[in-house]
Amino acid sequence: MSDSSPLPPARLHPEAELARDALSTPLLSSAARLARWAGPDTRVDAGGGLVDEQLPAAAEALGLSGEDAAADASEAWRVAVDTGLVEVVDEEAGTVAAGADLALLTGGSPQDVLAVWLGALETVVADASVPDLDDLVEAVDTGDGIDLSSLDWNPEAESEFLDGVLGNLYLLTVNEDGPGDGTVPLPALAASMIVPSDMGEPTNDILEQVSDAMMRLDDQFRMLEPVGLVEYQPVDESLMADVEEAAEEPSAPVDETDVSRYGMVRLTPLGLYGLRARLLEAGLEAPAVGDLADKGADALFDGTATFPPAAAQAETEQWLARRDPLAAARELLAAARGSDTGAPLRRLHCQQALSLVGAQAEPALREVLDDAELGGLARVWLTERGATDVPAPSGDMVFWLTVDTIAAQLAAEGNSEELRALVEGLAQQHSAFFTTAWRVDHPATADVLEAMGRLHPDKKIAKEARKAAFKARSQQGS
Repeated sequence: MSDSSPLPPARLHPEAELARDALSTPLLSSAARLARWAGPDTRVDAGGGLVDEQLPAAAEALGLSGEDAAADASEAWRVAVDTGLVEVVDEEAGTVAAGADLALLTGGSPQDVLAVWLGALETVVADASVPDLDDLVEAVDTGDGIDLSSLDWNPEAESEFLDGVLGNLYLLTVNEDGPGDGTVPLPALAASMIVPSDMGEPTNDILEQVSDAMMRLDDQFRMLEPVGLVEYQPVDESLMADVEEAAEEPSAPVDETDVSRYGMVRLTPLGLYGLRARLLEAGLEAPAVGDLADKGADALFDGTATFPPAAAQAETEQWLARRDPLAAARELLAAARGSDTGAPLRRLHCQQALSLVGAQAEPALREVLDDAELGGLARVWLTERGATDVPAPSGDMVFWLTVDTIAAQLAAEGNSEELRALVEGLAQQHSAFFTTAWRVDHPATADVLEAMGRLHPDKKIAKEARKAAFKARSQQGS
């Protein structure tokens, strides 16, 4: 995931709801139970972990049984220590007491609870980045001793790999063109880290790397599910021998029933919150819908300029919900004024925002009917709502609004098919459009006419547009 390209905004659930989710995660709830279970006789080793003799009782306190019970209890205890639910009061004696943060789980704010959960998440992500060292040691044990320097493990690379996978999963979740809160096939997620974007048919070496990555991710997501980061359907063990088939065409449509056997992962609402917090901690810009709700209209226009349409509307709706409709309309209109290069796009965003405001905004729109920059959009708004006594726009205002609209579309979408259709329609409806348009007193007139010459498929009309653009530039320079 690139550090330079802005991320789409995340749609987070309310913090109170997320805090309830955090408290109900298996790992944090187990850590809290052990923190309350611990007493004067509880003993830990030099690293703060429960001594082996204590593990059976800890597992029993959690209602665990089976061969993994001791390991699961040990993990829950370590999370309790790492998150401050338990405090080692005497390292030499190995005694513990309830930590200050334990009370936050019942008496703290949602933010307090989520801060504890984020600590648990960091512990688990760090653990998931560490492979099974027993397997690594066994692989390099030739019977004549173990050369630790030959271990095929790069801690930094392992951590970067998992961070990259989680970053891609986050991007797929927040991107409007992605699965949203749907599941992502494990082969596709593994391939996103391995297969170069410009590669056609993956080589056998690449397919083998994807297969290995899938196996690593299968182990890692099994570890990350109990902390509530993901919902995960593991790889079907009967398919372990030939997982390469799943990565053969990672981007091609496949039968959902088949691909699900190779693992499916979904970021939970709590996981989305957690990964965004990690991205912010890493210094990345990771916006969330609602971030701009308490800011001014100018910040709303600037902030939503790079948002996908649905997210921009959701952000604007939250911004409007905190304001009186009439006052909001006046603030939006005031922020839309200007002759700078960004002004046309601001006015487009203003028009889109005003479309979400009810009839209470009408006085604000009538107040700007004579405004050279806002009078056109005000007439459109009033007319669309069936308002009476709306004065007809002058010819100059119609042309000015046309240039402003095209300038905004150019800034928002570039040379899109929608803009091409708009240009063709204008030239068809107004045969003498270019004869008049070059005289329009708008800072973007020449740029708009040049764009029309570039976009129109008819060579004769395109030439007229370019001539008009030249006249406009000459006029601006005189």
